[in-house]
Amino acid sequence: MTKPAGRQHLRLLGALIFGSRWLQVPLYLGLIVAQCVYVFLFLKELAHLISHAGSFSEQQIMLIVLALIDVVMISNLLVMVIVGGYETFVSRLDLEGHPDQPEWLSHVNASVLKIKLAMAIIGISSIHLLKTFIEAGNLGTQGAKFTEAGVMWQTIIHCTFILSAMGIAYVDWLGQSVAAQVEKLPKDGKH
Repeated sequence: MTKPAGRQHLRLLGALIFGSRWLQVPLYLGLIVAQCVYVFLFLKELAHLISHAGSFSEQQIMLIVLALIDVVMISNLLVMVIVGGYETFVSRLDLEGHPDQPEWLSHVNASVLKIKLAMAIIGISSIHLLKTFIEAGNLGTQGAKFTEAGVMWQTIIHCTFILSAMGIAYVDWLGQSVAAQVEKLPKDGKH
């Protein structure tokens, strides 16, 4: 028996829409290239730290180490977006049983990914804020990198990131609570 022509067009349209997820692959490959740039930046900063370790002050060393941590945290964020985003929105990675499979990947979904990304952004923001606070002793002096208003705005933005992450987590919790309540409803449609 042949299917009506209208139904075949809908199936074809559905297949096209579903297949469009593969358009994201070049985006994830581009993020891998960006991660390579961060590896280069990390190695360059590390070489700079090692070559000047004897002449840098403790504060200068601390700032460079914080910059290295910042690069690592951004790289971790890239890995989460690349791996988690591909797994969630494009295709399964088929890593079952792989000894290096990250624990979080087994239960990744868009909600978990959003919360992990929010936490990573807060961590990166914390590093930037710590660097600012270390240099805050120079406020008002010649050559200061920050102004009082700049420090205040960085703090406000950081607090906004924290509130946003809390909001995302709360909305996720609400969604899970509603889903749990729906599962408890009788299956016969009576409630």
